[in-house]
Amino acid sequence: MSRTQRERSETTVAALVAAARDLFANDGYAATSLDAVAAAAGVTKGALYHHFGGKRELFRAVYEHEQERLVEALGEAFARKRDPWDAFEAGCRAFVESSLEPGLQRITLLDAPGVLGWEAIREIESPALALTELGIERAMDAGRLPRRPAQPLAHLLFGAMCEGAMKIARSEDPPAMQRAVSAELRRMLRALAA
Repeated sequence: MSRTQRERSETTVAALVAAARDLFANDGYAATSLDAVAAAAGVTKGALYHHFGGKRELFRAVYEHEQERLVEALGEAFARKRDPWDAFEAGCRAFVESSLEPGLQRITLLDAPGVLGWEAIREIESPALALTELGIERAMDAGRLPRRPAQPLAHLLFGAMCEGAMKIARSEDPPAMQRAVSAELRRMLRALAA
């Protein structure tokens, strides 16, 4: 059975994003060429330009994919716990732990701010922020957190986790920094629930 044009297009885009992800993760944005991405994906440079307007647009697609993976990991961590507050804490830990992955560090924490800018990053990260707010609301509904507006608290906690992840990515000893950030995050969350 022959594939439709849409299926072929989706396959090409997926190959380009996967190849670009590997190259951006290993070599960084500045050192990655579109020629290298096209070659790694097994497509022509014309095919790349058919789907992406340039390197920045391709990087954005990779960043979006990384954020989707992160939200999925947070959701999985959340789903493993029955208690809403324990689930929220598990999701927060998963967020911080994800910052140890070198490819994710390079793409989301080191290169993305300069390539995409703060506003684009916040727009793309909005599902993770929404998940943070939902977790807080569920913990409040279960009586595990005192009732208050969830949105400001979600923004503050999400910002703290993002800053912690950035600190880990830029540390001389990322595993040690991840343990320190996780310990402080745990203390902060326990103080909120007290």
